[in-house]
Amino acid sequence: MVIAKAWVLKKHFDGFPKASDFDLKKIELPNLKDGGEQKLLLESVFLSVDPYMRPYSQRDMKEGDIMIGTQVARIVESKNPAFAVGAFVVGNRGWRTHFISDGKDLQLLPSSWPESLPKSLALGTVGMPGLTAYFGLLEVCKMKPGETVLVNAAAGAVGSVVGQLAKIGGCKVVGCAGSDDKVAYLKKIGFDEAFNYKTVKSLDEALRKASPDGYDCFFDNVGGEFASVAINQMKKYGRIAVCGAISQYNDSVPQKGPYVQMPMIFKELKMEGFIVSRWSNRREEGLRALLKWVVEGKVKCHEQVTEGFENMPMAFIGMLKGENLGKAVIKV
Repeated sequence: MVIAKAWVLKKHFDGFPKASDFDLKKIELPNLKDGGEQKLLLESVFLSVDPYMRPYSQRDMKEGDIMIGTQVARIVESKNPAFAVGAFVVGNRGWRTHFISDGKDLQLLPSSWPESLPKSLALGTVGMPGLTAYFGLLEVCKMKPGETVLVNAAAGAVGSVVGQLAKIGGCKVVGCAGSDDKVAYLKKIGFDEAFNYKTVKSLDEALRKASPDGYDCFFDNVGGEFASVAINQMKKYGRIAVCGAISQYNDSVPQKGPYVQMPMIFKELKMEGFIVSRWSNRREEGLRALLKWVVEGKVKCHEQVTEGFENMPMAFIGMLKGENLGKAVIKV
């Protein structure tokens, strides 16, 4: 018999999440039975914290539910011939140390995964955030060589991949982040221009200086004031991929901002919100491409690793405050 630990949502977040909004519970898991549906016992090795968890918890969860999220897990016991003991999978079973599965909701790591590559990357660059960058650029922005791409929250799990994929695609890339260390990192991984949005006197001027001709594509992870300013610097027929709105997730009172209709009309812009699951039928294609670029060194990865399952809430809160560089993961 295995005792699993799980973080539950004790209280819906009011403004910024607090440690007291979470509760650590112990759950007794049943033994596996021959011939039953529950044929696999897994233990989480790495867990993910992501910005989407903040709005999705409000929309989809009840108080007392286990916090939503994905993990890289190792198969401890198997009565399913498709999954060998010791194999690693990506699961979507929330913040828990152990769980039982019938295997239908699990995805094996790609067979071409090199032994030298951290398996935690399956939660970041070679996982959902990487796929978000891949399909957002290719299918929503439809970037073309020679264009200029703007991405905010550029040192995060999604933004850092967006910039590098845009460079692979032959584009000029401008990124912004919230610290000088993050800006230095963006320059290191190949961004043409990068600036600290917290220290510039004028966001409008900083964007204009970075690309006087404007922007063909804008990959928006932030929303709010940044998006309101950036939309005015789009080129005619520009495309905007609305991926996230982290500047608004923790607001108790909704922000009021400028309205987008005039620049949208005059510049004939295209603005589209998206969720990466739209391309779940092309997941393998995206993962193959991302893994290849990582192995070839064309896409660099940075992870902010927090040790210890008991530290998940603090890692989540820190990620929402922008304390992470690259992908935030928890090592159990």
